[in-house]
Amino acid sequence: MAFIITVAQQKGGAGKSTLASNIAVALLQGGKRVALLDTDPQASLARWHGLRPEAAPKLIFDAPSGWRVTGALDKLRREADFIIMDTPPHADTDSRIAIRAADLVLIPLQASLPDLWACEATIALAEAEKRMHRLVLNRLPASGRLRDVVMAELARRKAPVMAQTLGNRSAFAAAFALGQGVTESAARSPAADEMRALTEALTKLKGK
Repeated sequence: MAFIITVAQQKGGAGKSTLASNIAVALLQGGKRVALLDTDPQASLARWHGLRPEAAPKLIFDAPSGWRVTGALDKLRREADFIIMDTPPHADTDSRIAIRAADLVLIPLQASLPDLWACEATIALAEAEKRMHRLVLNRLPASGRLRDVVMAELARRKAPVMAQTLGNRSAFAAAFALGQGVTESAARSPAADEMRALTEALTKLKGK
């Protein structure tokens, strides 16, 4: 039975699509059967998937919406080891369906207080649906006062944050523009190392 990771965040521009595509590719490279679902009307992942090189490992891909999301998940649960879902940047019906179906809700968070405030609605929805959820710090600067403020606030809240973080690295955007994951396009880069570490940690959450 597939382990479903729903990537959700109410605030747009948090890096949901980039995160979802990179997790999917890293899992695929690890020998897993991976399905990637784009339920966001902006269709960023659908465009990314259309750019994938012919020789790249094949993902199971679909872009369902509304009532089709549940049907797609029912089918893919039997075909994949992991299902990664991207969601719209607001708490609409599709987001609720995706969160309700998730085994893990992964919430990308940039190092700013507005981003932290924006993710409160997603956390509340995950908690209301009794879904396991984790924040993942994305585009994190190496240092700085803003980083320190956000990290201190997360600690104060005792927020469920992944220990693995993703830096503010151009390699992620470059890979996305090629229809690839960073572990494909820049396999020996710090960005790829970060993504592999995050993906390994996520696989350990399966079954918890």
